[in-house]
Amino acid sequence: MLRLVNRFRLTENPKADVLSGLTVALALVPEAIAFAIVAGVAPYVGLYAAFIVCIVTSLIGGRSGMISGATGALAVVMVSLVQEHGVDYLFATVVLMGILQILAGVFRLGQFIRLVPHPVMLGFVNGLAIVIFLAQLKQFQDSEGAWLAGNPMLIMSGLVALTMSIIWLLPKLTKAVPSTLVAILVVSGLVIGFDIDTRTVVDMASVDVGLPSFAIPMVPLNWDTFYIIFPYAVVLAGIGLIESLLTLTLIDEMTETRGRVSQECLGQGAANVITGFFGGMGGCAMIGQSMININSGGRGRLSGLSAGVFLLGFILFAAQWINMIPLAALTGVMMMVVIGTFAWASLRLIGKIPHEDMFVIVLVTGVTVATDLAIAVVCGVIVSALVYAWKSARQLWVQQATDEKGNRVYVLNGSLFFGSVSHFKELFDPKNDPDEVIIDFRNARVWDHSALEAIDALATKYSDLGKNLHLVHLSADCKLLLHKAANMVEVNMIEDPHYRVFTDYAKEVEG
Repeated sequence: MLRLVNRFRLTENPKADVLSGLTVALALVPEAIAFAIVAGVAPYVGLYAAFIVCIVTSLIGGRSGMISGATGALAVVMVSLVQEHGVDYLFATVVLMGILQILAGVFRLGQFIRLVPHPVMLGFVNGLAIVIFLAQLKQFQDSEGAWLAGNPMLIMSGLVALTMSIIWLLPKLTKAVPSTLVAILVVSGLVIGFDIDTRTVVDMASVDVGLPSFAIPMVPLNWDTFYIIFPYAVVLAGIGLIESLLTLTLIDEMTETRGRVSQECLGQGAANVITGFFGGMGGCAMIGQSMININSGGRGRLSGLSAGVFLLGFILFAAQWINMIPLAALTGVMMMVVIGTFAWASLRLIGKIPHEDMFVIVLVTGVTVATDLAIAVVCGVIVSALVYAWKSARQLWVQQATDEKGNRVYVLNGSLFFGSVSHFKELFDPKNDPDEVIIDFRNARVWDHSALEAIDALATKYSDLGKNLHLVHLSADCKLLLHKAANMVEVNMIEDPHYRVFTDYAKEVEG
């Protein structure tokens, strides 16, 4: 029982978790409906995914306080699948997506998120903040896409501004209740009490949809179906895990705690498998709602669980009241999320950090807005890796000396890998070197097969000239892989270090 209590962190602040969960649930309603519409499915498909994914990940995920549900990043990928093959293929894809995410958790593939550089993280949060902001602008447009004018625009702008003001000012007076929840209730009360003509949740879709039922997706169980859904499942699983794990990392930094990456992969996968069998569109972590939860005081698993349960309660028992919430109040909430999410400190970094890092921040931000998160993160990581490889390639040099026997000694310094092998070859002069040459690897590390091939090629050059090459302080891995030079290169066995070429950093204590 004690372990169960600790798991839900009920001893921390259950009141804050429950109130924060209520606030998040109110914000989940329009988001779930909007993302379902984007994906081309009925609004209830998004609502089912929202509360199922939220509850399951809160129970078995790897990060307390993080909110998951239907997201726009996944919805845009689902559009073509739904249009071409129908909603049942979407449900089957979501199930397969969940299975792939579970496998990623089992094989600890989520640990690779630790390789994402900080500039990519900054670009990620900035890009998502801009995406959330642009999505809210639709609330200032009519059904045909034209901007509101006159009284409708004044009312909408005024209510949004009032919501944002309450969220900003109330914490300065009291933190007994979440300011976001108070703002939603106050603005809703004004709209209902004074019969203000503005759009409400019901103008998007009714929340009164009833309970979901278990159903196996009605698709043919053959290889043709697999060929259709597998590519979509891979993309959705990748996007879902990237967004979830980056959000997890962000919350880790905000709360100075640590989530469990592999467990989060398992939780996300289980949630998507379940929601696929109950008619939901699947989901992943939601940075906006997660920020609302954290800023409202939600830290434990009970906050996410409460959000999912409250959302289910809205669907079953309070649909008529939720339908009356003005969209302006929810828009104001999301605008404050934008302000809190954007890394304003990144603007002060201009001119203070390397130009390459600033370029990565701008690149990831732009690609996130223009395409999607997965492509943006991959681009950022690739560019960061290339920049690192280019810089590291120039950090290789030798110190030349002649020992008491007249032998040429090269003391190699730096990292030898695919990016530095060309420079490595330029450091030696086989034609003019004496008959006995020693390369000391004491201050160097050999990282990959390209480096081994470069050493092998250099040994061959000296051998062809009838000269003896001695390699000292070379790791056992290198000696084993230099089989082509085994008969012509004398390898000194003295003081060989016991390190390996490849080091596995993926194993973490907490999984």
